Amino acid sequence: MGLDERVISRAIIERYTEKLLACIDIDVAIVGAGPAGIVAAHDLAKAGRRVVVFERKLSVGGGMWGGGMMFNEIVVQSEAKRILDAFGIRTREFTEGYHTADSVECVTGLCHRAVQAGATFLNLVSVEDVVLREERLAGIVINWTAVQMAGLHVDPLSVESRYVIDCTGHDTDVVRMVEGKAERSGQRLLTPSGRIEGQRPLWAERAEQATIENTREVFPGLYVAGMSANATWGSFRMGPIFGGMLLSGEKVAQLVNARLEQGA
Repeated sequence: MGLDERVISRAIIERYTEKLLACIDIDVAIVGAGPAGIVAAHDLAKAGRRVVVFERKLSVGGGMWGGGMMFNEIVVQSEAKRILDAFGIRTREFTEGYHTADSVECVTGLCHRAVQAGATFLNLVSVEDVVLREERLAGIVINWTAVQMAGLHVDPLSVESRYVIDCTGHDTDVVRMVEGKAERSGQRLLTPSGRIEGQRPLWAERAEQATIENTREVFPGLYVAGMSANATWGSFRMGPIFGGMLLSGEKVAQLVNARLEQGA
């Protein structure tokens, strides 16, 4: 069988266009494809929600790929091991309460199951602004990451979403945009100061629990999960232990799905 380069190009363009058009009006936009975002995407898609993960980089997985200081092993505590078990990802007990896993298997395993559940991933797409309607976050504004990197003056496109989840990690990109835009109209975040509280130093024990506690709504229509949650609410960073990230993704999916079920 001969191959026609025109057919190959047309197949990619048509299939991606179909995918992109289906992402213009969705239930949940997840910004950042780290472990929390991937787990949230899987659970929401499994619940029948139209969910899209927007990742500015070429690769997905966030900081999980590199493990700790490029040693591609991660640690999860016993409470979170069940999530990796459910995804079919192998773990090994290191000592009581601590389990290790290959970071490459973790990222690929989580993504594989999320896509099969119905989640869509758009990598190389950056969120450059937000859509606010009637004092509520109503969507995001996207552009190609390459456009931003090149500093080109190219107008973006908008995505309407009933809920947005910021999983951008330490940078809290979406929360930071909302903070600035809302402040100009007299609105504030739901944090104690009304602003991003900022990330505190590394303290794994406190950070892991805080990650779950801080996974919540920070502005009408906007939730935070993973390291974004701790940076937004002013808690600690946790380093290369990822159980809190996985549990945070699970929790935010439950919270958002409950709101969607209520029709809110």
